[in-house]
Amino acid sequence: MSTRFHTPRSALALSLSLAFAAGTPQLGQAQTPPDATTSASTSLPARTLDTVVITGNPLGSPQIAAPVSVLSGDGLVLRRGSSLGDTLTGLPGVSSTYFGPNANRPVIRGLDGDRVRILSNAGASMDASSLSYDHAVPLDPLIVDRIEVLRGPGALFYGGSAVGGVVNTLDNRIPRAPMDGFSGSAEVRLGGAARERGGAALIETGNDRFALHADVFGRDTSDLRVPRYTPLEDGTPLARSSRVRNSAAETHGGALGGSLFFGGGADPAQGRVGLSVDTYRSDYGITAEPDVMIQLKRDRVGFASELKLADGLWRALRLNANYTDYRHQEVEGSGAVGTVFSSEGYDLRLEAEHAPLGPLRGVLGVQHEDFNFSALGDEAFVPKTNTRKTGLFALEEMAWVGGTLSVGARFERAEVDSEGDADPLLPKFGDQVRRNFSLQSYSLANVLPLTPNWSLSGSLSATERAPTYFELYANGVHAATAAYEQGNSRLPTERGTNVDLALQWKTETDQLRVGAFYTRFSRFISLDASGEHVDESGAVVAAGTPDSVPLYRFNAVRARLYGVEIEGRKRLADLPWQLDGTSQFDMTRGANRSTGEPLPRIAPWRLKLGLDAARGPWTARIEADHAARQNRVPDTDRPTSSYTLVNLSLSQRISVNLADAMWYVKLTNLGNERAYSASTIETIRGLSPLPGRAVQVGMRVTF
Repeated sequence: MSTRFHTPRSALALSLSLAFAAGTPQLGQAQTPPDATTSASTSLPARTLDTVVITGNPLGSPQIAAPVSVLSGDGLVLRRGSSLGDTLTGLPGVSSTYFGPNANRPVIRGLDGDRVRILSNAGASMDASSLSYDHAVPLDPLIVDRIEVLRGPGALFYGGSAVGGVVNTLDNRIPRAPMDGFSGSAEVRLGGAARERGGAALIETGNDRFALHADVFGRDTSDLRVPRYTPLEDGTPLARSSRVRNSAAETHGGALGGSLFFGGGADPAQGRVGLSVDTYRSDYGITAEPDVMIQLKRDRVGFASELKLADGLWRALRLNANYTDYRHQEVEGSGAVGTVFSSEGYDLRLEAEHAPLGPLRGVLGVQHEDFNFSALGDEAFVPKTNTRKTGLFALEEMAWVGGTLSVGARFERAEVDSEGDADPLLPKFGDQVRRNFSLQSYSLANVLPLTPNWSLSGSLSATERAPTYFELYANGVHAATAAYEQGNSRLPTERGTNVDLALQWKTETDQLRVGAFYTRFSRFISLDASGEHVDESGAVVAAGTPDSVPLYRFNAVRARLYGVEIEGRKRLADLPWQLDGTSQFDMTRGANRSTGEPLPRIAPWRLKLGLDAARGPWTARIEADHAARQNRVPDTDRPTSSYTLVNLSLSQRISVNLADAMWYVKLTNLGNERAYSASTIETIRGLSPLPGRAVQVGMRVTF
């Protein structure tokens, strides 16, 4: 099958034409909070979100103890990749699964899959990306205004599937604030290692009572260009190449949304209610299989509302709900559809902020999720399932002599059902099974100002996570891992405790943050090799038998993760150029305490040094990103070599009549160094190195 796709390009054509006629705004641009990580040096004047962190911070506190990285404005524009994982990898403690350039899910502090919660405007993504590494997250960074990454447990607010962290993408598809008149924007991007042709555009209008939003985006990429290498497929060398096979993609989508605003003035109550409808389509190749592509579509309806009260017991009520219909089919080279994955469901979230009770400020909330999943076809290795979760949570915060103290708790009920075998004559998954789990999570955190410039923060949390439908009921060959995966319907809840400490220093121009974390799981659900080989039916066979694959089972083991994260910025000079030096270091270590082996796919220690320069409308950056050799791997994996990537960027701001614009050029992997990601599964790592030397140009315009 050809790796070049030929789908309708109307969305891309529209976005590119609007790019030259209009430009792109920073809908959610916000000032960088103390914990933020961003490359932005200046920003266009635009409508802003609140300057505080939104994710995991329902009380809107100016400082929170949890470590959070924020990308917005120019920093986000210059970091945007073709996927969410590609955009975020390299942030402190963050890497990606990197199953080729199209399927990249964020990995936070060595934890991936269902332990990292992917959110869109705080609503569940409800896709199949946590099931398999070759399944993409249906969120395109082109249309996102702001991304917040909560490193460490977010289970208190978002449930057990956030025990490792939270990635929340924010946009303005449901406008949060009234608008004045008409505005629009667009962005166009060309080049890069995958020869990207991409763009996004939007228009908005409104007044003090209503606001409307419309956007469209599109992206085409070719097979990824890399330094010349010898691909390895199941340990067998293939012909040398400078392209990653079957890695091209076409993606497009768009949204319509609006909000109504009420109250204000003499009215003691004011608020908003809004609705959006959006769609996402992507056709992309699977690097592990040269003649297979995925055709993905996701449709979503979102609802958001907020009511603010001037007096009474309740000061703010927020209700959000989303319905998602996700489906992707894996198409063989012959055109036949091999396997169809689908997920359909909804999530609902209600938060109620109460009036101060003495020194206490607090919020109570309820969250409910319900989704059905099915996989039909030759490569289906999980049965049809239904998952329901309902959680109650509370957070109370108070100022005291030791700083700002917050205490929280969450109680959750989860039910995971398997429908078993669809055809009793073809036994594979067994009878219908229902598992119920009662989950509890607690948190204690404090931020202590030591001086006007120094602060000390710390948090302690205990979390529980229910096993997922695939950890419980999987039974079959998983093509992405080249293994037979067998679930365990008797798995208990995953249980862990986490300690996070950080010391921070900040002035108007300089800042330093030194943090450390320690996570201990008394029960950690791990996919471990059994030492046996089986055929496609699951029957045990001798290793080396044709079509045999290793058998892996999900088990509850003891595990430990710990690490450090250091970020710093120092003003070096002011005139004639403003020069800032930046540095970043992170290290994560993980171990399976039941076997004594390292946990798999942990990124090695990394060091990044950068120099930012700004003068008038010009900004420039040079950075060196070094990753050490990763020798700490289990027996089922192989070490990865160290590498150093050098990147350059240059941008300029210009104004034309009523429009503001920024053009930029980026040169990545200047030395064209061949590099491999340690957080990629071993079966795909030898087929897909990291991108080679490339130049990308782009322009963003706002009016």
